[in-house]
Amino acid sequence: MSDKTSVNPISLELFRSALTAIAEEMGVVLTRSSYSPNIKERRDFSCALFDLEGRLVAQAAHIPVHLGSMPDSVAAALDTFDHFSPGDIIALNDPFLGGTHLPDITLIAPVYVQVDSAPIRPANDASASSFAQAGRKESEQRLIGFAANRAHHSDVGGMSPGSMPIATEIYQEGIIIPPVKLWEADHPNQVLLDVILRNVRTPNERRGDLAAQIAANRTAIRRMQELIDRWGLSTTEEHIDALIAYAERIARATIEAIPDGHYDFTDHLDNDGFSDEPVPITAMVTVQGDTITVDFTGSGQQTRGNVNAVAAVAKSATYYVVRCLMPEDAPMNHGTFAPVTVIAPEGTVVNARQPAAVAQGNVETSQRITDVVFGALATALPDIVPAASQGTMNNITAGGIDPRTGQPFAYYETMGGGMGARPGLDGLSGVHTHMSNTLNTPVEAFEYAYPMRVNTYRLRDHSGGKGASRGGDGLVREFTFEVPTEVTLLTERRSTHPYGLQGGEPGMRGENRLQHEGQEKVLPGKVHFQATPGDRLTILSPGGGGWGKPEKDNEEV
Repeated sequence: MSDKTSVNPISLELFRSALTAIAEEMGVVLTRSSYSPNIKERRDFSCALFDLEGRLVAQAAHIPVHLGSMPDSVAAALDTFDHFSPGDIIALNDPFLGGTHLPDITLIAPVYVQVDSAPIRPANDASASSFAQAGRKESEQRLIGFAANRAHHSDVGGMSPGSMPIATEIYQEGIIIPPVKLWEADHPNQVLLDVILRNVRTPNERRGDLAAQIAANRTAIRRMQELIDRWGLSTTEEHIDALIAYAERIARATIEAIPDGHYDFTDHLDNDGFSDEPVPITAMVTVQGDTITVDFTGSGQQTRGNVNAVAAVAKSATYYVVRCLMPEDAPMNHGTFAPVTVIAPEGTVVNARQPAAVAQGNVETSQRITDVVFGALATALPDIVPAASQGTMNNITAGGIDPRTGQPFAYYETMGGGMGARPGLDGLSGVHTHMSNTLNTPVEAFEYAYPMRVNTYRLRDHSGGKGASRGGDGLVREFTFEVPTEVTLLTERRSTHPYGLQGGEPGMRGENRLQHEGQEKVLPGKVHFQATPGDRLTILSPGGGGWGKPEKDNEEV
C-alpha cells in the first residue's frame, strides 16, 4: 500500500482491525506463556498500543480498570526517560507514578521499526557503481510508539501473601517499582530483577510471568514492523490520527445525546477495614453540549485503610462509564477520553496522597465509582442506564507452604456475581462486572496449583433484585484449606446493597462465612485470619439490582 493512500472509511476500519488484532495477539502470547493461574487461567492482564505522544491508539478487550489507567503509566515513563533504545523494557507498579496498585506490574516497550529513508542519488560526477546504486533506499530504525501490558502478579511481597493486605500505608503492600528499565538495549538489568525477585514469596512464578509480559511486547513490535512494511509510515501515522479523531467524534455525539444538566449521586463503600464507618463517594455529573464533567468533590477523605484510589483509577472508572454509553463497535482510544473531564480532589478517597495504602482502591473503590457515575446518569438516561451490579470483586488472597514442593504458594482471585438488570433485560448471573473482566480459576487448575479444595461452586439462587427486569444472581464458592494458610478477604457490598433503579429492588448483599472446628461464623467484609487444615471458607457474592417496578404476577418469582 502506498504512503500516498488517503484515509477513507474502508481503510480506517481495516487499519483499526489490524491494530486491535496486534493488541489481542499480545494477550494470547501472555496467556500461553505465563506461569501463574491468575494470568494463565483468569487472564488478569491487559494489552494496548500507544503512539509517540503516549496517546492510546488501540487496546484489546481486556480489563477496564487497567486500560483506562494505563496511559498514565506510559506518561510516567515518558516523563522519566528522555531517551529510549531498541530492546528497552520499562517496568513500573508505583500507583503514584502511573500505576494502580502494587500487584499490577506494567511493562512498556518502545516500538522501533525499520523504515526506508529517501533513495540514494548519485552525484553529478558519479561513477558507474554509484549509478548502479541509484534508487536504492537506506533503512533506519525509528521510534514510532510504545507497546504496553499490565498483569496482576499473585504476590509482590508486603505484609501478607498475595500482596492485598489490610494495610495502612503503601509500604506494607509490597515492593514499589518506579519507572525503571528492566531491559536496556536488549540486555536484562539482572541486578534489578534480582532485587524484585528477592522481595516476593514466589520468585519463580514472578520470573515466568515477567518473561511472558516481555514476550507479549516483543510480539507487538514484530507485528508493528509488518504493519509498517505493508502500510508505510506516513499512512500509518495518518490513520492513527484519523482513528483518534473518529473515536472523539463518536464520544462527543454520544454525550450530546444526553440532556444538558447537573446530575448527582452518592453511594458508599462499606468501610475501610479499620472503622465500621461507611465511606461516601459523590459524583456531580455536568453535561454541556458534547462535553461531560464528573466532579467527585464531596467524596470522603482518604482513609486509614487501603480503599483509597489514585487519580488514574478514578479517571479509568469514569471513562469506562462513558464508553459503555457509546456504540458497541466504537473504537476505544485517546479520542474517547477527550470530551471527558474528571475532577478528583487530592486527599480524598478517589485521589489519595502518598503514602496512602491503595490496594483495594483499584479493585473495590473503582467499582463504587462506576456505580456512582451510573447512578447520576440514571436521572438523565432512565431508559438506558442499568441497575447496580454486584459492586465488588470479592478479592481472596491466601498463602502458606505447599507440602508438595516445600515452597511458598500465593493465591489470588476475584469472584463474579450478579449483573444489574437492564431496561427490558434481566442481569446476567455469576459474571465479572464493570471494572473487572477476568475469568474464574477452573476448579481443576485451582486444585492442581494450590493445597486447597473447592467443595461448592454454584449460582446463589434468588440473590438478584426483583423488578420488571430481574438482577442477576451471585455465586457461592466454598473452599477447604488443607494446610495452615494465611487468608485475606477484601470484599464490598456486605453492608450496603447493590441498588435497583426505576422501582427495581436492590440485589442481595454478599456474605463471607468461616467454619472452624464445627462452628460457623460470619466474617467481616475485610478480614485477615489464619486458617487451619479442615477449615472451610464460603464466599457468597452479591446479586445485581433489579430494574423497573416488579409486576404483581411476578412478585413471587
